[in-house]
Amino acid sequence: MVQEIPDQADNGDPGEQAALFPDASLPDELVGYRGAAACQIAGITYRQLDYWARTSLVAPTIRTAHGSGSARLYSFKDILVLKVVKRLLDTGVSLQNIRVAVEHLRRRGVADLARITLFSDGTTVYECTSPEEVVDLLQGGQGVFGIAVSGALREISGTIHEFPAERADGGEIELVTEDELARHRRERRTG
Repeated sequence: MVQEIPDQADNGDPGEQAALFPDASLPDELVGYRGAAACQIAGITYRQLDYWARTSLVAPTIRTAHGSGSARLYSFKDILVLKVVKRLLDTGVSLQNIRVAVEHLRRRGVADLARITLFSDGTTVYECTSPEEVVDLLQGGQGVFGIAVSGALREISGTIHEFPAERADGGEIELVTEDELARHRRERRTG
């Protein structure tokens, strides 16, 4: 059965995100990316990022800006949500419906997000987590488009290591060598 986004519960594990950062031992609430990097990774403009942060559409969860000279710090999950918002906007979904979708995505763990495909008929946003739900939605006969969150997650995972991460407390980040990164990717694919 296809479910509308507001009806979903949170089943996420906040620790899942740590494996995607350069130093997997750091909790995800300490390591993130500055606004300029978040823009490049998500494929949005800085103007969009700033507006979405000021209107609380997608605010940084690691560190918000507090006056002139302070920098926002976005988590991996924040950047994933930014990318999904961009895709929803590009397909014509209204900002009001995107806000509903974002509230839902915020309550999910990264692993949960990887199993979601968002569909919209332009009016309502639906979540599908199984092929059967997709078939049920498509049998309705109306035109819909889909966004596989796992695709966005893979895109971000593939490029995020190219950008400098930062600790919210100002500490040093231990960089993972490319060999270790390749090993982590292989382990994720096989296990």
